[in-house]
Amino acid sequence: MDDRINILLIEDEDPHAELIQRAFEDQDARFKIFRVRSLTEARTQMVEREPTLIIADWRLPDGESMELLPNHHDPLSTPIILMTSYGNERIAVEALKSGALDYVVKSPESMLDMPHLAERAIEQWAARAERAKMQKALLESEAQFRLLAENASDMISRLTTEGRVIYVSPACETILGYTPEEMVGTSSFDIVHEDDRAFVKNLFRGNRYDATYTVSYQALHKNGHYVWLESSAKAILDRKTNSISEIQIASRDITERKKSEKALQVAHDGLQEAYQRTIEGWVRALDLRDRETEGHTQRVTELTIKVARKLGFSEEELTHIRRGALLHDMGKMAIPDEILQKPGPLNETEWEKMRRHPIYAYEMLSPISYLHPALEIPLCHHERWDGSGYPRGLKGEDIPLVARFFAIVDVWDALCSDRPYRKKMPQQEVVNYLREKSGILFDPKLVDVFLSVVESEKK
Repeated sequence: MDDRINILLIEDEDPHAELIQRAFEDQDARFKIFRVRSLTEARTQMVEREPTLIIADWRLPDGESMELLPNHHDPLSTPIILMTSYGNERIAVEALKSGALDYVVKSPESMLDMPHLAERAIEQWAARAERAKMQKALLESEAQFRLLAENASDMISRLTTEGRVIYVSPACETILGYTPEEMVGTSSFDIVHEDDRAFVKNLFRGNRYDATYTVSYQALHKNGHYVWLESSAKAILDRKTNSISEIQIASRDITERKKSEKALQVAHDGLQEAYQRTIEGWVRALDLRDRETEGHTQRVTELTIKVARKLGFSEEELTHIRRGALLHDMGKMAIPDEILQKPGPLNETEWEKMRRHPIYAYEMLSPISYLHPALEIPLCHHERWDGSGYPRGLKGEDIPLVARFFAIVDVWDALCSDRPYRKKMPQQEVVNYLREKSGILFDPKLVDVFLSVVESEKK
């Protein structure tokens, strides 16, 4: 995407033009300056270049650059900063009233500061354009409302500030079964389901004339069943009294959509359950193969979630963290049995193969799109704070946060558990070990958080 800012500089005096051009060149490469010396050249360049901003000397050889200012018929033409060699309050006021964004008296300081003035002018112009866009949208919206009230399939209604129906369009008979005559004069709250009524009333009372609310609720059909409505409501201001005179509402039947959403949610929940069961199956298969660490995965997963909650992760993030913890040793499925199940210490060649299990995990799991957010733990849980870990030798905060605190949990469980080649260590010795290695192997702040979680578990 080209984010270059084209500036048309209209200046007939070379020293001034060169000073301004140099200022832009020194400040920001985004700015591209095109210089002309007259209004005639400027008009040609405005068509060919479509400049983002015009910086123009007020008095030029063939006229005054005031001629280029926006007018009432074209309020969003190219923004202009006017320059003059001497201050004149009348000209300044006239220029700003006519649409100039700024009026600058020439001096070495002001010309060298022109990049900053240009930035500010472009921001002001963007805000002005946005306001104009909103005003146009409002007019179009009002025209659309009038058309909808007469012909729309949506139910258009007008209510008093107390919720009594003043007017309702013929579509109400299609949506709710009532004729307009049956509804006019009744309270709109009477047909709202009791589960939604308090919410709708509170929202209704809080409606301001400068805001539009869209809500979904259940409404009573004439034949006795409830349908789901989606209503967009806006308060209308009485300009004479400066108070809300009525509420205008457009409502549509979204019952089928709600049914589809519910079915989709059920399907989504089922899919999530299938994902979870699949992961648990993989973990179980690994446990059956590597019996010396059986139960390790479930323990570290539960403790990891407790630490993650302490750190303030959201429920959605916890789902991915849980998956990453469950799958952290998945790469060991690719390690040969003679290495994985070796009763004694591994030699250097065997360790070299064992250290590849995070990479194997990534290679196995990365083709599965729903597991992408969970891969930081399987890939990085053996990285160490001082950069001595593997597989990539990441250091400090270059290691993903979830992998940094999982590494502490993983080591804690390993040292607190019996293994065929050693007995478990007393918890206090493990605590001492983590504190000793804090700032070396582990993130020191996360060690403190982890130990606070462990301590709370004892209570």
